[in-house]
Amino acid sequence: MTGPTAPDRDAVRALAELLRTWWELSAREGRPKPTQQSLAGRLGIDQTTLSRYLNPRHPSTAPLRTVELLHTVLRAPAADLPRARVLAEAAAAGAARKSPRPSGAAPAEGPDATAASPQAPYAGPQSPAPVSASFHLTASSPLTAPPPAPVPAARVTRRTAAARAALAFLGVLTLGGGIGLGWGALAHRAGQDGPPVAAVAASAGSTAAGWPLARKGDLLWKARAVQYLLRAHGHAVEADGDFGVRTAAAVKKFQAAHGLLADGKVGARTWSHLIIRIDSQHAPQQAVVALQYLLDNSGTATDITGIFTPSTTRSLETFQRDRALPVTGVADRDTWRALLTSQGPGIHR
Repeated sequence: MTGPTAPDRDAVRALAELLRTWWELSAREGRPKPTQQSLAGRLGIDQTTLSRYLNPRHPSTAPLRTVELLHTVLRAPAADLPRARVLAEAAAAGAARKSPRPSGAAPAEGPDATAASPQAPYAGPQSPAPVSASFHLTASSPLTAPPPAPVPAARVTRRTAAARAALAFLGVLTLGGGIGLGWGALAHRAGQDGPPVAAVAASAGSTAAGWPLARKGDLLWKARAVQYLLRAHGHAVEADGDFGVRTAAAVKKFQAAHGLLADGKVGARTWSHLIIRIDSQHAPQQAVVALQYLLDNSGTATDITGIFTPSTTRSLETFQRDRALPVTGVADRDTWRALLTSQGPGIHR
């Protein structure tokens, strides 16, 4: 088996050094440096794994998603993110070039399976279990067993009681499901951000008519989509991928200007005012950045340039075709909603 090449090792080490720098310099503007334990909890990984990501001497390749989340959580310089992405992709490519598994071999289980100790030598077939004395084996008849002993009446009674309890529990679940469906139908008909619909939808992370709910504390795609679109409407917010106090204040200001409930949460009605219809005749730069970012993040490769190029049109048409939408090359309401619901689970700090 061949190990990673020197450029691969250099990329892994450089990435670890960069991540370590972000962590070491995160204590600024009066904020303390987070412990590795608390940072690992926010990233959703264990502390040992995070320690390897931050250790240039014994580095481990951090996935691109973890790198981006570290950049956001640690508020690292924006100029560092493109280099970090390049290093993460180069390190991941080097890991993929390692010796492939032999054909027909069972896949390894768990992250440390490749470092497991060699298999124990084959010990030969196992001896069959001894035949109980209650079995009778003769030359002319197969192996037989005596008839089962009768089940005591007390055990039957206990089983009957357990079955009744299970049926009662299922009845409660059915009733609860009916109530939940009723609330869901109410939320769908209401189609707006304010209570009581928002209180029900927030638990599922989405609002009426399939729009996602973005709010203070959201990170990465939800925050960036809101920030890019706010910038397209003239609000001076930083697109740092962190839905913080300033972004919430800008959302409230936007909502108030459009006659919406100014709660700082971006739900169905706020999204409907925030999105911008984009075509070849009308393509504001920051709105195009939001469109390109969401396209690329959904798996449709798109260059994020802020210019609505023919390449962007083709990517948009591909997305529309894959989602069974009218293939128009125009970012309309339905396309924006499909883009926002194709981003995967949101991350909330």
